[in-house]
Amino acid sequence: MKKSSFSLLILASALFVLPACKSKKEVPAKSITPEQAGEVEVKLYCSGSEYFSTKEILRANAVGESMDQNTSKKKALNEARTQLASSINTVLKATIDNYVNSREFNNKEEIQERFEGLSREVINQELAGTRIICEKLTKTTQNTYKTYLALELSGTDMIKNLGSKLGQDERLRIDYDYEKFKNTFDQEMEKFEKSRR
Repeated sequence: MKKSSFSLLILASALFVLPACKSKKEVPAKSITPEQAGEVEVKLYCSGSEYFSTKEILRANAVGESMDQNTSKKKALNEARTQLASSINTVLKATIDNYVNSREFNNKEEIQERFEGLSREVINQELAGTRIICEKLTKTTQNTYKTYLALELSGTDMIKNLGSKLGQDERLRIDYDYEKFKNTFDQEMEKFEKSRR
């Protein structure tokens, strides 16, 4: 008798417990805004869509921080120029690769090396000619200075300077076609613009 009461007790318990094991409907969590979660929007000066590179202009932005105001600007300029040089290098490398591969040069490898060497010269010259399009200076609560800035460089000016250099090289001048090179460059600038969005 004790065994049957005990079995009935286990069976009754199982009947009460099993419905409780059914999957419960998930109650949607209350939507929390970023502000309610303690997040604060940070405004980054000299940044945003108006400072993106386009198919005509390469742009870069950076922030430099230092206890000295001039050093903060130098840091920001150096970082922005480094970014700009990287962008120029990316576009020119793709342009040269596509241009050389589309032409029938006798020695593609030698021609490509000469193109790349001249493009490095142009990159160094062009960086000296960059233009600051935005500059903001702030002082932090730690008494340091922050310089926010954005630089730009005209793609048209860059391709003209590179075209001029390439046209001066005797070996390249024989097979060099400025219009074809410029067209290839323009296509690469469009690709670059799309990749930065």
